[in-house]
Amino acid sequence: MESEEILGPQFTFTGQPAPQSLESDFLSPAESLAVSPFISVIIPNYNGAVTIAICLEAVLASNYDHFEVIVVDDCSEDSSVAVIKKFSCRLIQLDNRSGAAAARNAGAAHSHGEILFFTDADCVLTVDALATAALAMATHGSDTIIGGTYTRKPYDHGFFSSFQTIFIHHAETKYLDNPDYIATHALVMTQSLFLKSGGFPEDFMPILEDVEFSHRMRKKGYRLYMHPHILVRHIFNYSFGKSMRNAVKKSKYWTLYSIKNRDLTKDSGTASVELKTCVLSLLLISILTATSCWLKNFIPLIAAVGIFGYTLFINRKLLWAFYATEGFAFFVWAFLYYIFIYPLAVATGAGLGILLYVTGKDQ
Repeated sequence: MESEEILGPQFTFTGQPAPQSLESDFLSPAESLAVSPFISVIIPNYNGAVTIAICLEAVLASNYDHFEVIVVDDCSEDSSVAVIKKFSCRLIQLDNRSGAAAARNAGAAHSHGEILFFTDADCVLTVDALATAALAMATHGSDTIIGGTYTRKPYDHGFFSSFQTIFIHHAETKYLDNPDYIATHALVMTQSLFLKSGGFPEDFMPILEDVEFSHRMRKKGYRLYMHPHILVRHIFNYSFGKSMRNAVKKSKYWTLYSIKNRDLTKDSGTASVELKTCVLSLLLISILTATSCWLKNFIPLIAAVGIFGYTLFINRKLLWAFYATEGFAFFVWAFLYYIFIYPLAVATGAGLGILLYVTGKDQ
């Protein structure tokens, strides 16, 4: 069961026409001005009191003028609902804690838009994200699921937050025409296609429902496309501990899912070949260095240097992104963290994922 509350005036958002430059390669100015489908922005929320106001302020500041905002609260235990009620949006409150997938499905079921734009309560849409999404959908067609990604700089500017958003932006924009998945921090599709899809899987892992959804839709013959100009700023507020815990959690469930899906070695977004190379490289280098010391022979050490060089080559574009985005000092720290520390958390998570698979425990 669920309840719906309409907060403030609906369908009256106004603003200036969206700039045409981002889509100039797709539509003429005359065609662009004619593209204004009604968009439903769907935001699941659970205990998001710290970020949901920032999220809603950004959505309502859009320069697109034809949309609604639907927030689905999944039995929050904080002050989220009170915060949400201050904004002009539709609030749906679930009666039982059901998870983000169920919240998104409920939001879609109550939507009026021709296009659905899924995002998260800790994401801050850029002002032209909705306009760009509408034009992209007009260009690529109703059988395409379109994705956006994070900006190269996060909402908060700490080192670990910056590291994470640069890493994700790089990983998600490598294959624009054929991404492995579309993440729900910015997932755009027609309402009609979503209704045919069966929705996000509600009886699934705690995360990665968007990956399963993407893979399922691709198998049905639908196209995935990543649009580099549909951008959201993520509110990470990451410390060292939060960054490492996130890596362990994501790696655990990615590994479990990938074993079941038989694509463990696939270059899949943040589960990238670059990151997997870092993990394997750190393991091999550690073994070879220890062997060199034990045997008092430099040959294993030469092999370790070769592996290290190969790892740098594989990761050259990401390392350049660190430097190009935040400068030399950040690059040095990001390099050390990404090559020597972050893989430890990823390896730990992978081990836990393998353990879950072997023991038959999916949660």
